Amino acid sequence: MLRVTWVQPEDLLGHELRQAEQDGRRPEAIARRWAAAGGPEAPARAGASPQPVSRYLRLLAEDLLDELADLPSRLADEEPTDLAAIRATRTTLPAPPAPPAHTARLAPSAHAAHPASSAHAAHLAPSAHAARLAPSTHSAHLGPAAPPAPPVDAPLSPTAPSPAALEASWLGRAVGCLLGRPVEKLPLATLREVAAATGNRPLTGYFTARGLPPELAADPPWNRRAAPTSLAENIDGMPEDDDLNYPVLGLLLLQRHGRAFTTADVARLWLEELPAGRTFTAERVAYRNLLCGIEPPSTARHRNPFREWIGALIRADVHGWTHPGDPVAAADQAHRDATLTHTANGVYAAMFTAAVLATAATGTHDVHDCLAAGLGVVPPRSRLARAVRQAIELAREERDFDTVVDRLHEVHRGYHWVHSVPNTALIAAALTHADGDFSASLCRAVSGGWDTDSNGAAVGSVAGLLAGDPAALPEHWTAPLKNRLATSVGDFDGVGFDTLAQLTHREIHRP
Repeated sequence: MLRVTWVQPEDLLGHELRQAEQDGRRPEAIARRWAAAGGPEAPARAGASPQPVSRYLRLLAEDLLDELADLPSRLADEEPTDLAAIRATRTTLPAPPAPPAHTARLAPSAHAAHPASSAHAAHLAPSAHAARLAPSTHSAHLGPAAPPAPPVDAPLSPTAPSPAALEASWLGRAVGCLLGRPVEKLPLATLREVAAATGNRPLTGYFTARGLPPELAADPPWNRRAAPTSLAENIDGMPEDDDLNYPVLGLLLLQRHGRAFTTADVARLWLEELPAGRTFTAERVAYRNLLCGIEPPSTARHRNPFREWIGALIRADVHGWTHPGDPVAAADQAHRDATLTHTANGVYAAMFTAAVLATAATGTHDVHDCLAAGLGVVPPRSRLARAVRQAIELAREERDFDTVVDRLHEVHRGYHWVHSVPNTALIAAALTHADGDFSASLCRAVSGGWDTDSNGAAVGSVAGLLAGDPAALPEHWTAPLKNRLATSVGDFDGVGFDTLAQLTHREIHRP
């Protein structure tokens, strides 16, 4: 029996009920109707439940999805998706904080010599409750919003990254993705158990099955799709992954349409170049919506409970790379891409990431300035902004990163493991705690669980760009990639990261 993942109505409804609770709607009555009819809960980790439901339940699920879409949200004003409304929330940014005291023990990274600018940097002041990080079943209890923050409309230094710096960022993205691929979906306790059992805790290299105890080896814990190509003993180039497919697709988007592309251009490109089977979660639902004749931005909302998950974040790198020193323009461009598939916090995660990379691309800002620039382009009262501020504060205060991770998992336990809010918070915490050091940032991000390959990729891209050169990245990470990327996007299969960097560099300077 074929159960196509991420599109079954009976599964979508369970996810939408949880989404409704998190975005300020009141879905209790609809949830009771679904439960009374015998409807199942959403799968906790898999993309589809193992058995189909009756035709009656499937039709009921579709009707209830539409009813949920009509419920008002009390967070609508604080979490807009419209770009003009997002811009209206931007205010001012304070001066940068000092780097965490504990980071002095880390090996200095290549970007450390660059002077930090305070004019456009620094994360927003933490809320009074940030240190406590009171746990909640969903985001409503993440604490008060930070004070208003500085205008970010003026671009930073326009210094463009070199092709070498861009290659380091592409490589960093691939390395981080590859590190996280075998353990994607694993519960945090299992991830730690596997790492410890193979002598790789704390993480220092790719995961391996060598030395795995019989009790674990009998039922291998790995992501079955990824393990054959992503364990230390079998890596042979960078295998295909959506975390690399989307940056390649973004590059192709700029080549064909330039920076003035529209969301409709993104949709057309997907239909022409992106196989439907290579999409997941929000992207798969939006793709289905396109095929059903639904136009953007409705593609992001129609029966799409994954619209605040991490998919738009993993598409944002190219928008940051090609706007060095201009985090606002980078974020605005990421918005046009993201709104094909995402809304609110899902869009903010992409804008945040693009702005972080646009700031890092100048070569004159440290990781803390970069994260501050990311916070400067998203609504400060949003769940994502609050979660990121709190994660940064926690990472600055705690010497032990396992403690940071445990607290983040406690606070965000009501979210799905692919949701943008906890994952973006973990990305920010890893970069902060490691002070942007390449290996330390990657290993912290992946050891934190949740969407391990996407988090590793996001952190690797930032840390690689800050490192500034492929030679600054440890060879034990980069050598197994053999400067070769597998992808089903366009004609890029087998492309080298040096070539991708040159093509990206060309787009920075294209009129």
